[in-house]
Amino acid sequence: MKTFEKKEQNQMVFGIHPVLEACKRNKEIDKIFVQSGLRSPQINEICMHARSVGIPLQHVPIEKLNRLTRKNHQGVVAFSSPISYQLIEQLIPMIYEEGRVPFIVVLDRITDVRNFGAIARSAYAAGADALVIPSKGSALINPDAMKASSGALSMINVCRVDYIKNTLDFLKESGLKIVGISEKGDKNIWDCELNMPIALIMGSEEDGISESYLKKVDEHLIIPMPGSIDSLNVSVATGIVCFEVVHQRLNNKVPPVS
Repeated sequence: MKTFEKKEQNQMVFGIHPVLEACKRNKEIDKIFVQSGLRSPQINEICMHARSVGIPLQHVPIEKLNRLTRKNHQGVVAFSSPISYQLIEQLIPMIYEEGRVPFIVVLDRITDVRNFGAIARSAYAAGADALVIPSKGSALINPDAMKASSGALSMINVCRVDYIKNTLDFLKESGLKIVGISEKGDKNIWDCELNMPIALIMGSEEDGISESYLKKVDEHLIIPMPGSIDSLNVSVATGIVCFEVVHQRLNNKVPPVS
């Protein structure tokens, strides 16, 4: 279900007026870098816009900006996204209206672009309706991520949110079962019913799912591993769980939502 066209690659936008114009035209922007200590009405306007719509903004040394571009950046560099983001609050009702059973994958601080791309590929192949990512602390959707996804990021819905905790509340209120996956889970993925409206939470490469998000889950599951290794790469783990959802839906012939 796509209602928009995707751009093919990230585009760097630099200079005060070009970045400000991109903001005013509501261009999809992944991140804005502003030179530390730089002050002006236009810079303030850029910063205020970024905060109002949840665009990640960082104040960085001028050396970082100079490494990004040798051209006259005037202390501001932005990256436009190769995709258009969707609103999860609009997407869930649309899925129900189409008579389908929502299947959402929530990513908590996945920062490696190749992992992110691989997750998108598996999720799309498994029929997931959307990926939910935080506006801060998530991998950029750049050419490496697009390549790793084998085109999936051009087809799956991606929803960028300011507060995952609030989004989990919304999903739960919308009738989705919230399921966290980690090596600390207390139930096997094969022993849990996953063929209903569902949101899977996958945690960061460093420390897994945030404790505050685990308090929101209805089930905390583990992938059984008889071998001597006790953890999996997050993209591999996501693929396994996504296709367990597929397996259960096919076996149980999930009916359309009435």
